[in-house]
Amino acid sequence: MDARAESQAVSRLRFLARVFFFWGAVLLARLIDLQIIEHEELARMALDQQQNDSRILGPRGAILDRNGQYLARSLPVESVCLDPRKVHNLGMAADLLARVLSLDSDTLLRRLVAAAEGGRGFLWVKRRISPEEAQALRAYKLDWVEFRTETKRYYPKGSLGAPLIGSVDYEEKGNGGVELGWDKELRGKAGVARTTADVRGGVIDRRVFSEPEPGKDLTLTIDERVQFAADRALRNAVRENHCRTGSLVVMDPRTGDILAMSSVVAGAPVFDPNKPPERGEPAQMARLNLAVSAPFEPGSVFKVITVSAALETTNLTPETIIPCGNGRITLFRRVIHDHDPYSLLSVADVLAKSSNIGAIQIGLRVGNERLYDYIKRFGFGRKTGVLPGESPGIVRPTSRWIPSSIGSIAMGHEVTVTTLQLAQACSAIANGGVLVRPRVVLKRQRPGFPREAQAPLEAPGRAVRPETAIQMRQMMERVVLAGTGKKALLEGYTSGGKTGSAQIYDFAARVYTHKYNASFMGFAPVNNPAVVVVVTLNGASKYGGAVAAPVFHEVAAAALRFLDVPKDLPDRELPETDEKPASDLAIAEISAGAPREEEEAPATLNAPAAAAALLEARGSAPTEAGPLLIPATYNGPKVPNFQGKTKRLVIEESAALGLLVEFRGDGIARVQEPPPGMVLRPGERVRIQFAR
Repeated sequence: MDARAESQAVSRLRFLARVFFFWGAVLLARLIDLQIIEHEELARMALDQQQNDSRILGPRGAILDRNGQYLARSLPVESVCLDPRKVHNLGMAADLLARVLSLDSDTLLRRLVAAAEGGRGFLWVKRRISPEEAQALRAYKLDWVEFRTETKRYYPKGSLGAPLIGSVDYEEKGNGGVELGWDKELRGKAGVARTTADVRGGVIDRRVFSEPEPGKDLTLTIDERVQFAADRALRNAVRENHCRTGSLVVMDPRTGDILAMSSVVAGAPVFDPNKPPERGEPAQMARLNLAVSAPFEPGSVFKVITVSAALETTNLTPETIIPCGNGRITLFRRVIHDHDPYSLLSVADVLAKSSNIGAIQIGLRVGNERLYDYIKRFGFGRKTGVLPGESPGIVRPTSRWIPSSIGSIAMGHEVTVTTLQLAQACSAIANGGVLVRPRVVLKRQRPGFPREAQAPLEAPGRAVRPETAIQMRQMMERVVLAGTGKKALLEGYTSGGKTGSAQIYDFAARVYTHKYNASFMGFAPVNNPAVVVVVTLNGASKYGGAVAAPVFHEVAAAALRFLDVPKDLPDRELPETDEKPASDLAIAEISAGAPREEEEAPATLNAPAAAAALLEARGSAPTEAGPLLIPATYNGPKVPNFQGKTKRLVIEESAALGLLVEFRGDGIARVQEPPPGMVLRPGERVRIQFAR
């Protein structure tokens, strides 16, 4: 080889050496970059492709009634999934799975094709299948089908108390009632599982990094036996009286424990949280807890608040005589009629006979500010805070009252309340004057952990003095024995209460209709009340004493029996009477030619001025003692106080005074009519109810 050829060969070798050196340097640099500089990022990317972290939801906590009966619980069920890339014949797979799992084959095929074309390695076929479906599918032994364990919410009692308990969505998140209000505690804490897959998406390994914690079990204050009685009685009352809706609350007045809470919507399918939710407004309405979410004008049950305020802020007593205008009164151009033309009634009789004129007269004596103060004391105008979706109702400040508002509010108009608020207020009368906060959760406990200490109950406020509460209980007992609430009489137990029948206002026509919010709130036994029951029927054609009081009778009797409350009366047949119970309907009419209420200019008249205007319209003048108190002017014997005396003593005393007395029952005189201090008209009798 000559020198020139040798030189060219050396040059080529040097060139190749430089190329190989450069190529090696590039590889080395890349290796350094991959293995050292970008190692952590690339390793993270690889793990992201190979590993997938998923949340493991812990079982949702159970809901139980106060006696340990399950109202809601989550049980393990199986779900079906697959990898579409492993299915060789998607059409065949869709047909087979649709037939076994009761699915639409065309819809399932479209889902399978879309997942396969998108390169997805996972697809839910059907979640939470039945045991029968799982057994049938397993029999085919399909290697491309995977079963995974999940949980499903069951409600063993079906529709029992469903609006109160609520329900969950597909992911077991609460969407109503207790399920929503305590969702965070019921759901617990999720765990984490890591799945490692190969390049084709096949699962290599699956490890649980943190175990899920189950949700807390909630024990409610609800008694499922009382709840069943409440649901049944309310449903029957709504159907039989052709009402639009109904709501009912049973409450322990001493603790605030809600023993039952029921809601019914006429014409709507019964809400069963075990079934898929139905569409349409009626079905959605049936899911609402009307006892807390549907405020209404209470009507005459609100007279309990008016009379309570009067006993504490004025010199009125249960025996004080109230002028009732022979059933008609004009209050600031507004004509108001009573259901009966009473001339004079005692305060106790105003409540027992549910006189609208009497309530207005008492309200005028109390005055705007003091009546408003007691309305707030009894908890109206604000939420109790017991359940989600609660309405505070409407209680307008006195600055927004018109001159005649004192008359409307005194008899339960121009305010709106919920059934639960009425139960809270009635409990204050029943327990001695204390406004307890209602509660629905009794205790919490996570499975396998010690029971959680309960937070101290909120310090209750005082609504009225104890002596006022006792007086009100006695007067409310008289409502049941001799007034508008006779259908609330219980066998073996004393009871007290108040009826209410507020006309429903048609906002479109701007008139009051002939449909009523018929209600009854009461308690039993009278001396030591164990239960308070409040019933509201919306859209009734009859009054509260006729349609709501019988519901109280049925539910209260059942609750007292289930709670083993000792009887305070001997077993006896309830007295039958042909007397037509007085209506407690509030009827307001605008006099002809006078401006309508909404057209009147706001005024700032105080209560004495309003009373003076009232008496001026009636052709009378106020006295120094005020416009309400009218002394008896009949020349006849005054009725003594027979209450607490035996039948023998009553006979002796009445015979000495020459009084005609009508006896009912046996034992001790509990209620008398007319009340003590009344002057008897010629030929009038004293009717006395005895009880042991």
